[in-house]
Amino acid sequence: MTTTPYEPGLGAIMSERRQLTNVAYRLLGSLADAEDVVQETYARWYAMTVRQRSAIDSPGAWLTRVASRICLDQLRSARARRERYVGTWLPEPLPERTEWLTGGRADDGSADPADRVTLDESVGMAFLVVLESMTPAERVAFVLHDVFRYSFTEVAAVVGRTPAACRQLASSARRRVRSSRDASEQRIRAEAARTEVVREFKKAWEARDIEALVGLLDPAATAVADSGGLVSAVLDPVVGGEQVAQGCLDLASKVPGLTLLERTVNGQAGLVLQLGDAVVAVIAFDVTDGRVHHLWAVRNPEKLKPWTRPSPS
Repeated sequence: MTTTPYEPGLGAIMSERRQLTNVAYRLLGSLADAEDVVQETYARWYAMTVRQRSAIDSPGAWLTRVASRICLDQLRSARARRERYVGTWLPEPLPERTEWLTGGRADDGSADPADRVTLDESVGMAFLVVLESMTPAERVAFVLHDVFRYSFTEVAAVVGRTPAACRQLASSARRRVRSSRDASEQRIRAEAARTEVVREFKKAWEARDIEALVGLLDPAATAVADSGGLVSAVLDPVVGGEQVAQGCLDLASKVPGLTLLERTVNGQAGLVLQLGDAVVAVIAFDVTDGRVHHLWAVRNPEKLKPWTRPSPS
């Protein structure tokens, strides 16, 4: 008598989608790319025979491993693609959705808590920008281990290196994050103050009060826009508080009817710019000591899709 191989049901497999999307977004900094990775991962799962699928002890681990490998391949090719990108490339901003703050494994207590980043921090724009400075292998090792609690043995299966080598990769990446975190701890502790600064910035912008805007900006503030060459935007970073403030007023003059809305952007206070019913920009802020030091304005319409349609659940 032939025994039919057992395989997990569709519901069990699809329940991994949130975890896969969480991992892929943090690895790639793009929700659209993360969704493509998840689709490709599921395609590879169902391309196997029933017998092959039933032989996999942990489907969730298999799916995460495959998704991470796809992300690693994309990260390795991203440098060349971003060299051709028009203007500055920024991570894709996310609206406030609680699933972006979940999906990590339970901590077994074996790791130093000081080495762990919280999941809400791991979608902050400043954190994602730091991830962009890492090598692909560093980024994968760090995100899988420090954010999602995978062991270095599991990470090694993705990166194709020894667990010891993956530990070194994560350590190197961790130093970068800690350096950035040292500068941001005060910002994290003062989130209410950050929100107030963004609110006052919005009011000053709407009132076209350049003195108030300059007062809210650090003298060395920078503003970076990401248009992908698909819409109009200043390609080079704008440096200097006065220059950034003037740029905001110029935009308000050139685009009458622009509406500014307070929204949570990547887990922190930010602004959404609307023209009619269309979202035309999402702005993330970096605030320290009551002043705005960085503005990241995403204009690329491909990266604004989550703000105009529901995110996947």
